[in-house]
Amino acid sequence: MIRKPGAALVWWQSLQPDPDRGRAGDRAALARLRRCATVAEVMAEAAAIDLFRRCEADNLNDLPTVALTAAVLAHVRRDAPKMPVARRIGPDSPDSPPESALLKPLRFQRLMQAREPDERLVLFRRLVMLADRELNVRDLSEATLFWTGKLRRQWTYLYWSASPSDPAADAIAPTA
Repeated sequence: MIRKPGAALVWWQSLQPDPDRGRAGDRAALARLRRCATVAEVMAEAAAIDLFRRCEADNLNDLPTVALTAAVLAHVRRDAPKMPVARRIGPDSPDSPPESALLKPLRFQRLMQAREPDERLVLFRRLVMLADRELNVRDLSEATLFWTGKLRRQWTYLYWSASPSDPAADAIAPTA
């Protein structure tokens, strides 16, 4: 079980160079994580193991999920905490054509159906690149760590900007 999912944001921040604060970050670890082609390769990286420990994961079965998170977050350059990821990648508004989405509907559908870690790795990395490497890191890390049916419903709701007057909206509205 992953007890501290919020630790992923702190982990990501520790790796990011920040010259304004005199922090070098760990560019080498980020580069190694970005070069990994599979989740198995990521699991061999010290930075992924560090994230596993920081999240206080207590089950080896969580290692692939945490490694997936590490590899995806390594591609994010800037945190955009005010907007949920699914809203950022979706169509501009409910009235906009689906083609206005950063992540086109067919790719979004593939992401919603993805279950295997390596498949999710490819799709989440593509999502990060399409968003110009600027996303809500906390939201993205929670999605990669907990890709459940409830979370996928929340993402679908946000992606399509479903109407707040929808009676089902309360059941799937994003949590703070």
